[in-house]
Amino acid sequence: MLEARNIVFDYPDGTRALNNINFKVDKGEMVALLGRNGAGKSTLFLHFNGINIPKSGEVYIDGEKLEYDKESLFKARQKIGIVFQNPDNQLFAPTVEEDVAFGPMNLGLPIEEVEQRVKDSLEKVGMAGFEKKSPHHLSGGQKKRVAIAGILAMKPELMILDEPTSGLDPKGASHILKLLYELNKEGMTIVISTHDVDLVPVYSSEIHLISDGEIIAEGKPNEVFSDVDTIRSADLRLPRMAHLAEILEKEDNIDFGGDYPLTIGQARRKFLDLLE
Repeated sequence: MLEARNIVFDYPDGTRALNNINFKVDKGEMVALLGRNGAGKSTLFLHFNGINIPKSGEVYIDGEKLEYDKESLFKARQKIGIVFQNPDNQLFAPTVEEDVAFGPMNLGLPIEEVEQRVKDSLEKVGMAGFEKKSPHHLSGGQKKRVAIAGILAMKPELMILDEPTSGLDPKGASHILKLLYELNKEGMTIVISTHDVDLVPVYSSEIHLISDGEIIAEGKPNEVFSDVDTIRSADLRLPRMAHLAEILEKEDNIDFGGDYPLTIGQARRKFLDLLE
């Protein structure tokens, strides 16, 4: 559905930001672009809506090359919605309902359909009843949900979220991730960027590990996290459960066979097996 081929991008001062990036997302997946801050995650995402234009390489959406002209970008933005890391960069209308309605209104839809999309989207993200509130008086988690509602109102096929849990407390982060999980189960293709190694194995079916502007590993969570040296070379750590298993293996001679659990559920099953 979405593919970046050999993307190279330089900042205006000539600094290489992305180097030969290949990145593919199939329809229905929930994919994580995992990397530390400054690894190139946001820079890559901005190629998918035309804010960044590659020095070389191509982006394909449903097999069609993104040309970065007005017509091509319009089609791309109907299929792909991007939620920025800071929702304040995305929310600008006086009220929540006006903000969510902005995208559908610009599609030239009838007012009745716009109103229905606003209603449905706010209900989906749990923000019904906030229609007349000012977005800038909301909490961080509520702002994120309104930003997501604004994208949902456009009815995209794929949603990209840059650090969706950034700045949120554990409860707010959990609400956002459960919402994304539900949207994915309903058929929405989801791509998130994050540096949070603990949430990735819980919610993502596929990981692309980025470091210093290059994809250095990709695969299922258990495949990517099994290469401990590569994870640490990217200035990341193992998930907590995997780190505990690593310590138990090294310090207490408990053999995990190199198959470290990544989540609490996996750890529970693994420890029960070891006790038998």
